Amino acid sequence: MPLARSLSVTSLTGLEDWDDELDLENAILFEVAWEVANKVGGIYTVIQTKAKITLDEWGENYFLIGPYLELNVRTQVELIEPPNPAIRRTIDSMNAKGCKVYFGRWLIEGGPYVILIDIGATAWSLDRWKTELWESCSIGIPWYDREANDAVLFGFLTAWFLGEFSAQCEEKPFIIGHFHEWLSGVGLFLCRIRKLPVATIFTTHATLLGRYLCAGSVDFYNNLQKFNVDKEAGDRQIYHRYCMERAAVHCTHVFTTVSQITAVEAEHLLKRKPDIVTPNGLNVKKFSAMHEFQNLHAQSKARIQEFVRGHFYGHLDFNLDKTIFFFIAGRYEYSNKGADIFLEALARLNYLLRVCNDRTTVMRQDEQLDVNGSQTTVVAFFIMPARTNNFNVETLKGQAVRKQLWDTANAVKERFGKKLYESLLVGNLPDMNKMLDKEDFTMMKRAIFATQRQSFPPICTHNMLDDSTDPILNTIRRIGLFNSSADRVKVIFHPEFLSSTSPLLPVDYEEFVRGCHLGVFPSYYEPWGYTPAECTVMGIPSISTNLSGFGCFMEEHIADPSAYGIYILDRRFRALDESCTQLTSFLYSFCQQTRRQRIIQRNRTERLSDLLDWKYLGRYYMYARHMALAKAFPDNFTYEPHEPTAAQGFRYPRPASVPPSPSISRHSSPHHSETEDDDERYDEEEEAEKDRQNIKPPAMMGPVPEWRKRSKKGSSEASTSSNASNASTPSDLSDLSSPTNSLIEEKN
Repeated sequence: MPLARSLSVTSLTGLEDWDDELDLENAILFEVAWEVANKVGGIYTVIQTKAKITLDEWGENYFLIGPYLELNVRTQVELIEPPNPAIRRTIDSMNAKGCKVYFGRWLIEGGPYVILIDIGATAWSLDRWKTELWESCSIGIPWYDREANDAVLFGFLTAWFLGEFSAQCEEKPFIIGHFHEWLSGVGLFLCRIRKLPVATIFTTHATLLGRYLCAGSVDFYNNLQKFNVDKEAGDRQIYHRYCMERAAVHCTHVFTTVSQITAVEAEHLLKRKPDIVTPNGLNVKKFSAMHEFQNLHAQSKARIQEFVRGHFYGHLDFNLDKTIFFFIAGRYEYSNKGADIFLEALARLNYLLRVCNDRTTVMRQDEQLDVNGSQTTVVAFFIMPARTNNFNVETLKGQAVRKQLWDTANAVKERFGKKLYESLLVGNLPDMNKMLDKEDFTMMKRAIFATQRQSFPPICTHNMLDDSTDPILNTIRRIGLFNSSADRVKVIFHPEFLSSTSPLLPVDYEEFVRGCHLGVFPSYYEPWGYTPAECTVMGIPSISTNLSGFGCFMEEHIADPSAYGIYILDRRFRALDESCTQLTSFLYSFCQQTRRQRIIQRNRTERLSDLLDWKYLGRYYMYARHMALAKAFPDNFTYEPHEPTAAQGFRYPRPASVPPSPSISRHSSPHHSETEDDDERYDEEEEAEKDRQNIKPPAMMGPVPEWRKRSKKGSSEASTSSNASNASTPSDLSDLSSPTNSLIEEKN
């Protein structure tokens, strides 16, 4: 029986504990995804980070199913013999019939078991299975769509495995199959067609049609209810993929999405309202002392500064201590990820900073003061993988020149130090005119001449294959950000994923994020948004939008997001130019902050990491699995939904010190600004303690429907439900940002 309503995360702080936990001894969980041990996008991060908490719950009864790709297996998987006898018999049976199924342990935190299926080994069955798919579901797969063909092979093999496993079990367990995205959807609806005893869950992280529509510059959110979905999918030649995704959505016992905004999108495009929203989390590792992550920021920033010194050699006429690093990262979707609006905002920011820097100076008390002047320089990084053929020679030369200068300085320092030591050893003060000889000056002059440069520092660190048509480079040419000396905003386009083994910028992504000051993600289409979430848990402020799952999530749970370093850009109710103006305002105000104010803000941002911890958000996946068991096995599990009532959620309160980046606060860093007021103090521990007192504990959400687990004799044991109430999923997108949908704000 369909549920009366969907469970929302509107009043998130966790789900009520069940007094009677489900007995998992006779239950098996299979999580199926194309990105198991195969990094393609954000789903890999979801599964990888969630594996530990799922393993803690399910233990030896948790298995991941994914594709066998030899390159990935060599570096990520340890192949072993299955400890479960039924799994071993299932794999042996399939391998005896021509399949290639491997079992191993994924080398990530928790080390979950993985079952990897080689789809290439059974490619000879593709035509037969496509015929069966057409006859049973009326879904035709074109021969030229390799990704869809892979999905068919993967789906049929997954369904084969689950059916074989069920047959091999002596005592029939309760099997749960959790399928992620359309690439695994074929296996789900085959399980239902073949009537396998499997409780199914389908999670869509982004709808296929939604991603294609947004990439085509369509006014997506204002026309959600008006789209002719079949026609739109057909026009984009993805109708067969859309059918596979929609079939999985309508066949599954429980349908989930990762955010409220994606839930509304799925309801209109896939024609089913999600049963539950399961937000994406991360494994949050808290530091024992607040200053630890600040020290990591300083160390990582120093690594980035070294790269900047080499990249801008010959034009390093700005103070790195007053330089702020912005970055945008993710899949190279120029409009969807907001690279277009970010570049336009950078051009406007460049103008504002140049105007401030060019203001006339006045003389006051024999001191030269720059009125409203700004010596701030911004370096904006674009980390988006694109088609390249190698590193840019000029970029590599910059790092070589920097290293040469460093070696020269060390050589001169050693010679200077030796002469100083010998002079002091005989009891004489050194003669400074003799400390550096002609050879030393010659070395230094040659090093200086080597730094001369006739051209501007390069924009792109690599040689682009489509330089003339690349949207980022063409926009930079249009707005004129060429890294000239007059520009206060510099741009570096790194069209490759970061790696600690790179000869150019040898840092991994986490270290790079920690070293930056602000992450900018003004996405138009972002079902969740792991990049700003990763910034938050590392204590780095970020800009998101009210069209991203993360932005809506934070807007619902923080009374004043900007005070905590979470800037929410309005791309829902404003025109593009107005949104760009707002983004420029965010960037400019951030540039006006002092170093101490940025440290205070980072402390506040890091305190939000509990909101994104899997140990809280993982409970929604637990709830979805319990719901699926109740639907698939009603004789053993029952579900009794409550009537929806008004929401009684909470928000993170405003910080104790106001304004968000107070110029009157102090003692948060070793260096204090000159404008500090001795009457006011900022105490990080005191402010954090006030936040903890105002934030409700993570077990006050509800209502959680009553669960009853029936024993084999037919008796049932009732579990408890929560006391707080919960809001239902909004039926219209406008509900997400409507002031009437805001939660109860608690005051300090």
